[in-house]
Amino acid sequence: MAYVFSYIARTLEAGRKRHDGAVTSEAKGLVLVVEDERPIADLVRLYLSRDGFGVHVEHDGLAGLAAARRMRPVACIVDIALPGLEGTEIVKRMRAEGDWTPVILLTARDDEVDRILGLELGADDYVTKPFSPRELVTRVRALLRRAAGPPDHDKVQTLGPVRLDQARREVTVDGVPVALTTTEFDLLRHLLARPGRVFTRDELLAAVWGYAPAAGTRTVDVHVAQVRAKLGAPLIRTVRGVGYTADA
Repeated sequence: MAYVFSYIARTLEAGRKRHDGAVTSEAKGLVLVVEDERPIADLVRLYLSRDGFGVHVEHDGLAGLAAARRMRPVACIVDIALPGLEGTEIVKRMRAEGDWTPVILLTARDDEVDRILGLELGADDYVTKPFSPRELVTRVRALLRRAAGPPDHDKVQTLGPVRLDQARREVTVDGVPVALTTTEFDLLRHLLARPGRVFTRDELLAAVWGYAPAAGTRTVDVHVAQVRAKLGAPLIRTVRGVGYTADA
């Protein structure tokens, strides 16, 4: 751990010398970072600002939730273990209020239960500590690209009672709107694009998330379960030992 913080300190100092004032950039929108370990928060701020994002940092869970409500950032990076209010509770309250801003959770390696809980509550992704700040920025960019929609954004996909409108980023079942996170929406869109085609978990990780998390394919399983529960329709079928398919 001492080595990690030494590396953070050196990187921050180098970044300040080369990019003085970069944290005020807002060309790509504002990202909210809620992290109580200040060296980590500063490192994340530095790398995001280098990439053209505006950054606001809070070190307390309650303050982070208030900032999310007040500032309406384009994305949030939230540590799970926070004073005042845990990261999973922040996600839960945001989703309950209808705020579907993309959220990436920061977790310790042994917090598998919290990671899964965070995904079930509506987080879009997670990163385990220690992490590469470049990878974190890449994941933020990937989430925002997906939220903007694919090039064929006017396309409407239907299968059984489910209708997915890419331009509006809306999903309905028998005409009733269903609220999905950015990642849940993109997972469903990918499955609907080729009905009956069986996708392996690795294929879904590559196509929807754009990478293969070190934690493995549990992420896919959790998101599929969430989409199934929200749709309330037997649309996504498990092919044992292979993966998933959408079939009316």
